[in-house]
Parts: sequence; structure tokens; C-alpha cells
Amino acid sequence: MKILVTGATGFLGSQLVKALRRDGHTIIILKRSTSDCSRIQDILPDLIPYDTDRGQWEAPFFEQGRIDAIIHTATCYGRNNESNAVMVEANVSFPLKLLDVAMRSGTPVFLNTDTFSSAPVRLSSHLQPYNLTKRQFREWGKCLAETTSLPFINVRLEHMYGTYDSANKFVPSVIKSCLENQLELRLTEGKQTRDFIYVDDVVSAFRVLLAHTAHLPAGFTEYQVGTGTATSIRAFAELAHQMTQSRTVLKFGSIAYKDLEIMHSQADIRSLQALGWNPQVKLEDGLRKVMADFK
Repeated sequence: MKILVTGATGFLGSQLVKALRRDGHTIIILKRSTSDCSRIQDILPDLIPYDTDRGQWEAPFFEQGRIDAIIHTATCYGRNNESNAVMVEANVSFPLKLLDVAMRSGTPVFLNTDTFSSAPVRLSSHLQPYNLTKRQFREWGKCLAETTSLPFINVRLEHMYGTYDSANKFVPSVIKSCLENQLELRLTEGKQTRDFIYVDDVVSAFRVLLAHTAHLPAGFTEYQVGTGTATSIRAFAELAHQMTQSRTVLKFGSIAYKDLEIMHSQADIRSLQALGWNPQVKLEDGLRKVMADFK
């Protein structure tokens, strides 16, 4: 297959393009000219790159012939103090442009990477801008998929973790604190639960979906990607603490819950299991991989 991937230099995108390349697919990537390509440096010569900030985002559809699938993993979290306008451009306007050109060019399928935190539970003016932009694009995808022949597959990820992730995210930050025996680690009370899924299992879910694109229904379809098991934040932190034999003091309750904190999140993976997919990496094994990466 000829597959266009956004966000290929990121945590998930880099692992995904490596796996798809090993599968023998032709991979086209959209990136910025200033993107840090260190995660994909070893396979960059095997990829077909285009720089969006040089006006090349539409060029692949004219220069590379028919594209069989678009996988959209690029996102802006707002962690670097990006403005709301920048997040709207990255998370809504840019992928919407891709959707438009995909429909015009006859691309058979669009796979959108979504997150559990933007699940349609309730609307509020207090929603974080990131979550709001992800919801907005998902609604655009649903609207266009229902009025055109383009299948829009929304891949809703639970709490993904793994090697080569950004150090400021929850899982690597907890492990780093424990491994370094920092004096204390401030946490919420930890009653909220999350479905922790290792990045390799997420990649395998995308591969299964791609293998079934010809048989997936038209319109909007959502697949939840997780282990199907929820673990409390407290239990997770205590497990990481025990596995690292850390002397760090876990200060549960020293941080307040966020407004509209999601207290429970757990994937319903039955739709993916019906396609033959199952998660393979247990939480303890995944944590060992991340710990080895830090060491």
C-alpha cells in the first residue's frame, strides 16, 4: 500500500512508519522542515518526505499517484504555550485540508488518531483547548464521512506509553523520578483509573485496521485501542515505585484533581478483537522496557 502519514517524527508516528516500512508499504510523510527527525533517522532514506511549511502538504496527491490510506497522528498538545489559534490550525484546520484533498483525490480511507481525553462525555466551557480541538475535528470527520463515500476511522487511544516517549509525560516522568530516587513525587490522590497500553500494541492495531480497510464499513467508524483493563493512578505509581526499588516518597493527595477530571477510562476492544487483534504487552513488561530505556 501507499500510505501517507502525518506526525511521523513523533512518538507514535515514528514507531508506526518503521513498522509499516518493514511490512513493505511505501510511506509518504508530511513534516515541517524544522522537525526533529532523530526518531526516524535510520529509515529516513526509505521514506518520501514533504515539508508542510514549504507549501508541500498537497503535493503528494499530485506527484505520488493514488494514495491508499492517510494516517493522521500529528497533533499539538499546547504544552509549549502554543496559542489557541495555533492549536486550532494544527488539530482542526490542517487535518481538515487533508480530508478535503483525500475526498477529491479518491483516497480510500482516512485513519484519525484520537485520545480518550477527548471522548464525547460532556461539553463544557472549561474543556482544555486541546481536547476541544480534537473533538471538533472528529465531528468534522463524522459529518463528512456521513455525506461522502470516504471511510473515516477514528482510532481512539487510551493512555499510550513506551520507549522514546517525551520525558515530560506521566509514565516516563514517574519512572524517571523513581529511578533517580528523587526526594518526593507529588501526585493526586490517585483514584482515577487509566487503561495503559504499550506503543507496540497501538502500532499493531493500526496494522490490523489497514489490513482490513477493504472490508471496513463506509462512513464513520470508531475503534477504541487499549488493553481493556483499567489501573488506578495510585496502583500504577506504586507498581513503578516497587519495580524500581525506589526511595522516592510518593506524596498522594499533594496535587488536586483537575477540573472535570476523567475518573475512569477503559477501552472497549471488542470491535478490534473481532478483527483478530489483541494486546500483547502486559503493564509490568512495558514498564521494564521503559526503565531499560532510561538506564
